Amino acid sequence: MTPYSCISFDMRDSVLYIAMSEKLVLINKELSLSRIYFREGGAALRTSTKTLMAKHGWRIDRAVHNYIYFSFYYPYVWCVYHLFRLLARYLSWFQPLKFVIRTSFDRYHAKVISFSDIQKILTLNEDIDIASEKNKQIIPFAYAYRILFEEADFIAIMDCPCKLTLKAPAWTINSCISVGRKSSTFWLDHCGEKYHARKISPEEALELIRKFRQNGYLTQAFFKVATGGSTGIICNCHPDTCVSLQATRFARRFDPVLSMNANSGYSARHLTEICRHCGSCARICHFGAIQVIDSSWTYDRKTCMGCGLCTEHCPEQALSLYRDNEKTRPLDLDLIKAERLTIAKQESANGI
Repeated sequence: MTPYSCISFDMRDSVLYIAMSEKLVLINKELSLSRIYFREGGAALRTSTKTLMAKHGWRIDRAVHNYIYFSFYYPYVWCVYHLFRLLARYLSWFQPLKFVIRTSFDRYHAKVISFSDIQKILTLNEDIDIASEKNKQIIPFAYAYRILFEEADFIAIMDCPCKLTLKAPAWTINSCISVGRKSSTFWLDHCGEKYHARKISPEEALELIRKFRQNGYLTQAFFKVATGGSTGIICNCHPDTCVSLQATRFARRFDPVLSMNANSGYSARHLTEICRHCGSCARICHFGAIQVIDSSWTYDRKTCMGCGLCTEHCPEQALSLYRDNEKTRPLDLDLIKAERLTIAKQESANGI
């Protein structure tokens, strides 16, 4: 009996298993040939690598994980996607796995962002660093909820590992955005040739996001414990080519409430008097929150992720976003800064 004879795979999955093994071998081979030379004093390390290591302090495991994650973005995400797919296909009946998935999502997740909120991030002219537990009202996960933007005008872009994994159209590949000098410099140093990393201006980043949204891609900010548990990575996502959105779909075979993606904090307001029931909003909604049948318009507020695509694609401007207090709080830097200022004034008044 072979070690794998107790598991029934069809031919495609056997090939997939071999391919995943080859990907892991590739990561190991590349890592062994990389420029991580832990010599005395760390003289062989690039400045961006030293900065990454310093960010994690004594947690060398997280620093190495961070290095591998960014340096080998594509094979890392490729393996994660296919692992989730295999688990969902063969082990969705094994309920204890939902706790493993929830633990994973608590450490790696995304927040949907409206276009107005991403504009505020990309035009930020000051540093923001908030690690308060109150951030969980914005990013509702146990870990990785720090809101950190340092030198937000220093931006890099490189190939998206999700789109590479899921064979997205060529024009969409170069679309993963790093906001901030530290992570962006690491991308430029380590991923330039391999993943076409390059520096872009805030204006270019905003124009790129606008183009993707015009083509039905929503905007997400990603948080991962191994990369510091903070904001900084922004991507243009479509359910067909986004591993995080597909991971949520896979996870819901184990538990319908599991999600790797937090809503934006907004819901859609509908102006009945100017709506022509053309169906544009229903067609652009990736979450099935809107249905238009003849002259009937229905909306499921709880299903809506508040991405704002429906408002931007409505030819009659019959839809708009509003802050929904029954959802998570938005990643709105104006609100966050105003709240931080109020707290500082209260502490000053109390002599703290």
